Amino acid sequence: MPTFATFLTSINLETDMSYDKNTNKDKNKEKNKNKKRGPQPSITWLYMAIALALGIWFWSGDKSLSGGTSRHATYSEFKNYVEQGYASNIVVNKKEGSLQMYVEPSHIRDVFRNQVVEKGSRPYVEVEFPSADKLEDFITEQQDLKHFSGEVEYRQGDDGDLFRHFFWNFGPLIFLVFVWIFLMRRMGGGTDSGGPMGIFNVGKSRARLVEKDEEGKVTFADVAGQAGAKLEVQEIVEFLKNPSRYTELGGKIPKGALLVGPPGTGKTLLAKAVAGEADVPFFSMSGSDFVEMFVGVGASRVRDLFRQAKEKAPCIIFIDEIDAVGRARSRGVQVGANDERESTLNQLLTEMDGFGTNSGVIIMAATNRADILDKALLRAGRFDRQIHVDLPDVTERKEIFLVHLKPIKTDESLDIDFLARQTPGFSGADIANVCNEAALIAARGGKKAVDKDDFLAAVDRIIGGLEKKNKVMTAEEKRTIALHEAGHATISWLLRYANPLVKVTIVPRGRALGAAWYLPEERQITTREQMLDEMCATLGGRAAEELFCGQISSGAMNDLERVTKQAYSMIAYMGMGEKLPNLCYYDNQEYNFQRPYSEATAQLIDEETKALIAEQYARAKDILSKNAEGHAALAKLLIEREVIFADDVKRIFGPRPWASRTDELLTEPSQPSHEGEENEENKEKQ
Repeated sequence: MPTFATFLTSINLETDMSYDKNTNKDKNKEKNKNKKRGPQPSITWLYMAIALALGIWFWSGDKSLSGGTSRHATYSEFKNYVEQGYASNIVVNKKEGSLQMYVEPSHIRDVFRNQVVEKGSRPYVEVEFPSADKLEDFITEQQDLKHFSGEVEYRQGDDGDLFRHFFWNFGPLIFLVFVWIFLMRRMGGGTDSGGPMGIFNVGKSRARLVEKDEEGKVTFADVAGQAGAKLEVQEIVEFLKNPSRYTELGGKIPKGALLVGPPGTGKTLLAKAVAGEADVPFFSMSGSDFVEMFVGVGASRVRDLFRQAKEKAPCIIFIDEIDAVGRARSRGVQVGANDERESTLNQLLTEMDGFGTNSGVIIMAATNRADILDKALLRAGRFDRQIHVDLPDVTERKEIFLVHLKPIKTDESLDIDFLARQTPGFSGADIANVCNEAALIAARGGKKAVDKDDFLAAVDRIIGGLEKKNKVMTAEEKRTIALHEAGHATISWLLRYANPLVKVTIVPRGRALGAAWYLPEERQITTREQMLDEMCATLGGRAAEELFCGQISSGAMNDLERVTKQAYSMIAYMGMGEKLPNLCYYDNQEYNFQRPYSEATAQLIDEETKALIAEQYARAKDILSKNAEGHAALAKLLIEREVIFADDVKRIFGPRPWASRTDELLTEPSQPSHEGEENEENKEKQ
C-alpha cells in the first residue's frame, strides 16, 4: 500500500511533467485560447463540499451507518433482555459470531440506564454468542413463549458495511489529500497564474508579462504634462530601439531608472508608456509580491523574475512601490525582525549588479518614499537615474484636463484655464477623479452637457466632502461661523502675499462647519513675508471671533494647528528666527527618538514660536479693526446667501492691486516649451 508521502510526490511529479509539456506549446495559440475563454467556474466550492461531506460522515460514525447508540453486553445479559421482552428485532451475523439486539423504545432506560441516548436514534446492544444453533433454539423458544415477537435477520458476513469499513480505513487519508490539494492551489495563486499550481511553485515570479505585440498599449501621447520626466524616459526608449548608436561611442545602456514622486502623478503610466514606445516585453509587479510568509520565497521570486527577463531580452522590468522590499537595512526598531525582507533585497541587489550580466534588461521602479530606500539600491550601476515626477503645475494641469475631458460631453463655454487654476496641488489621478465626479453630478441633475458649475461642485466635493444642508444650527452659531469665515476672507483679500480667495461658504461639509476656498500660489521659493501673510490670514477667523463675538470658540482648532506647525518649521527648520537665525535642526533619520538640539534650544524655539504667532494674531486684529465695516457687510451677505464668491468680496473691498503668480504664468508665453519642440523636430530631421 503506497504511503501518503509517496502519493503527494506522485502528484508533484505529474504536475511538473504537465507543466513542461504545456510550456513547449505554441504561446500565441495559448494566448488566443485564453482570450476566447470566459471566466472559468472555480472548483474550490467542490473541494469544500467534498471535505464537508467527508467530515460529516467521519464524525457521525456508526450513528448514521448502523442506527444509533450502542453498548456491549454479555450473552447472559442478552438472554435476560429477551426474556424480559426488551428486544424489538435481532440482526445475527453468523460469520463473525455476533448479533445486534435493537431495544424497544419503552425499555431503553431499562437497558441503557444512565447512558445518554440521542433522541430519534435506534439504540441496540452488541453481543457475541457461543453457538448459532443454541442461539436459534433460544430465539425460537422465546417466540413460542411470546417474549419476543420481532423479526430475526441472519447475515453471512459484513458485505453491507463494506463501504463503511473502506471509509474508516481510507477516509481520513482521502480527507487529508483533498485538504493538501486545496492548500497547494491557494499557495500557488489559483488557476489564473498560468503553469502548475501548488505550493511547490510558490517561489515562481508573479510578474505580469505584456508582450510587445499586445493591443491597447500606452504611449507618450497618453501621458499629459511631465515634460521633463518624459524627456528623460524617452532616452531609455532610444537605448532599447537603437543601442548601437550609444555603444559605438563606448557608452553603456543604463541598468535602471527610479521614478520618484507623490502618489497619483503618473509614475506607473510613464513606465507603461516606455514599454509601449520601445515595443519590448514589459514585466510588471509590485514590491509586495516578493513578500511571502515562507522563508526564501522572496529571493526565489527575484531569481525567477530575472531568469524570465533574460529570456525575453531586450525587455523592461517594472517594480511598483519598491519601498515595500527596498527599505534600508538595519533601520528597523527590532534588529533581525526583517530577515526575509532583507534576504529578498540582497538577492535583488545581486541580480541588478552582481557577477552575472543582464544585457538588454532595464529595471524601472516607482516609489513615493525614496528617502527610506537602501543606499546600495540607489547607487550608480543599479538605478543610474532618479527621475522626479512632481505634481503638475498650472500649464500641465491644463494638458491633463484636455486628456481626461475627451470622452466627456462638456459645455462649449467651459474654460479649461479656469479649471487648471481651480485645482492647485492636484495630481493627475485627482484631476481624473474631478472629471468623473463632474460628469456624475451633471447626470444626476439631468443635464445634457457638463458645465462650469458641475466642475466647481466636483472640486468642492473632493476637497471638502459632501454638503450637509440638513444640519441644524442656531442663529447664534450661524453668525459665529459667518464672522469667522468673513475674517479669513477679509484678511486674505487685503494682504498681498495671502492666497487669492475663490469663495466662502457656511454650509457644513464633512467635519467642517464652514470653509473658504483659495487659489494657493504655486511658488518655487517662499519668502518670510509670504509665510507671515499666510499665517496672518489663517488667524483671521479666531481674531474675528474675539473682536466681534466677544468670545472664542473651538472652530479655529484646525487653523491653530496649521499656524503652529508652520511657525515651528520657520524657526526650527528654515532658520527664520531672530534668536536662532540661519540654523536648521531637521533630522531625516527614521526611528530617531533623540532631538538634535538641547533643552535650552528647545525653550528658545518655543519662545520664538509663541512670539511669532502672537505678532501675527495682533496684526490680524488690527487689520480687522480698521476694516470692521467691510467685514460686517461681508458677514451679513454670507448669512443671507450662505455662499459668496470673489466678485462679492471685490464689490465690498475693491479690486486687489496685485496680480497673482498663476495669472502671470498663464499670460506669459511659454518660450522654453517651444524651444524644446524645435529641438525635438531638429532631432527627427537628423
